[in-house]
Amino acid sequence: MSTKKNNDKRSLKIWPFTLVIGIVFLFIGINDGQLEDIYKKAVMICLECIGIG
Repeated sequence: MSTKKNNDKRSLKIWPFTLVIGIVFLFIGINDGQLEDIYKKAVMICLECIGIG
């Protein structure tokens, strides 16, 4: 029973760190110009699924 409590406490300490790391990587990708590439790919996938493209 105590291992479950230890895991819960540890996960509560880790999630803010992983959130910050995710946000940092998001901004790195945006500054690198990857947002436009991802947007273009998403639009092409949607158009192919609908059958327009």
